[in-house]
Amino acid sequence: MQLESPDTGSATDNCRYCLMCRHVCPVGHVLMLETLTPHGWGMTIASVQRGVITWNADTAAALYHCADCGTCQAHCVTDQPLPDAIAAARAVVAAQGQAPASVYRVGAMLEEWGNPFVQKAPLAPEGSGEIGLFVGDEAAHRWPQALAAALKLLRAVGVEPVLVGRGRSNGYLASSLGLPDRARALAQATLDELSACGVKHLLVLAPADAFAFSRLYKERLRLGWPEGVAVQEVTAFLAERLERGELRLKASGGQAPYAYLDPTHTVRLDGRWQAPRTLLDAVMSGPRCEPFWRKERAHPAGATALQFTFPYVAMMLAAARLEDAKKAGASVAITEAPGDLALLTPMAPRYGLQVRGLYELLAEQLA
Repeated sequence: MQLESPDTGSATDNCRYCLMCRHVCPVGHVLMLETLTPHGWGMTIASVQRGVITWNADTAAALYHCADCGTCQAHCVTDQPLPDAIAAARAVVAAQGQAPASVYRVGAMLEEWGNPFVQKAPLAPEGSGEIGLFVGDEAAHRWPQALAAALKLLRAVGVEPVLVGRGRSNGYLASSLGLPDRARALAQATLDELSACGVKHLLVLAPADAFAFSRLYKERLRLGWPEGVAVQEVTAFLAERLERGELRLKASGGQAPYAYLDPTHTVRLDGRWQAPRTLLDAVMSGPRCEPFWRKERAHPAGATALQFTFPYVAMMLAAARLEDAKKAGASVAITEAPGDLALLTPMAPRYGLQVRGLYELLAEQLA
């Protein structure tokens, strides 16, 4: 088996006997199986490369249990690209027809509809402009409330962005499943829209999109990002406007303790966790309870490929985030990623929690 690049190939050798990130792996935490930890995945891939084992239903299933959340690499002192190596190994397995059946079902949905959720094609952008907002598939089909609220907030500071990627995956899911050609096609469709609409400043709703555009396209898909096009999360954009006095928010009257749950892929973006907390400080009257798995060690809420390949693991990750918030003393959990909100909200009552979308909450508190 040959992986896609020398860098990812060496990562499996470097990681297979190293335990330095094992303690932060979210899948390892919820499943507690040594095979399903970063060094376990490295060992599995390296063993196939050496002819010790082969890809079969069991080894492929183990490979696809990784969340591809980036936590291992974020905590690696030598920055080993193990998530990319796992994605490259999955590409080999998928090409050989040995991936879980769900991979091919999702791949077919992405090819025909551009998203894995509904049989509905992406909508074309309307108009043009220098400021764009990437909608994506999760905001379009899983949690449209986030998009509506974010647009209300942007309009409050005089910004009417052109909407791109309306209902289309950013390419991360296909890449994570081991379908790089499909990922590149989805990515290229977004790049073409940016060019056609003249976008120079692209706003995104969640870290998943920021990671895809700022890192995944270049590092994993070998695609260039358009020169002169900046990518910024809506939370950071709004925090800047709040500091300038252009965004006016009023404090809510509630005193309930709350926890901010850093969205999936937060660890892949250094320092992105301050802006949403700044915005919450402006509107929340109750005390903030910080969960243990936060900021630079934030765990995913399950909104990764696992929700399609092994949904029970995705649910366990979501449950672990809610339990973390509850243990911290919160009665309200707040986050902004549409995919995370769709997973967390139905489970929250089991933990005595209410889940709120950050954008919806802020939009309610516009002065």
